Amino acid sequence: MGLYEELQNELKIALKNRDSLKANTIRSVIAAVKNYLVSSEKAKKEGATDEIVQKLVMKEIKNRKESIEEYEKADRKELADKEKKEMEILKEFMPEMLSEDEIRKLAIETIDELDANDPSELGNVMRNIMPKLKGKADGKVVNKIVRELLESR
Repeated sequence: MGLYEELQNELKIALKNRDSLKANTIRSVIAAVKNYLVSSEKAKKEGATDEIVQKLVMKEIKNRKESIEEYEKADRKELADKEKKEMEILKEFMPEMLSEDEIRKLAIETIDELDANDPSELGNVMRNIMPKLKGKADGKVVNKIVRELLESR
């Protein structure tokens, strides 16, 4: 069963259990997938692949993180808490993310492969490491780690 089908099944379960928060959160992802399929010619042909769905779930998680930050700045705890709950629901559909230590190890390997010794080579390192970490790590975290490693050389 693909990730899209899993989302649809979880939506049915949430509706049966009258879990409106989970149902609405899953609906937002399903809507994002449908919009993506309508707008992209390549996606129309391939359908809702796990990679596409995973990318859209990551995007939804990122949106929630940004909303949480804004709500906390505005001292809107109840809205931030709701976004946090939605983010936890979305994380159920993501593969296990790599820890910072695992990312750091891979970053060191990539930096050594490229013989990068200067922070100005950040872009080159990021171009090489991100395909290896696709769907397994947040780009901001990877960028922060790579930047630290390059600055310490």
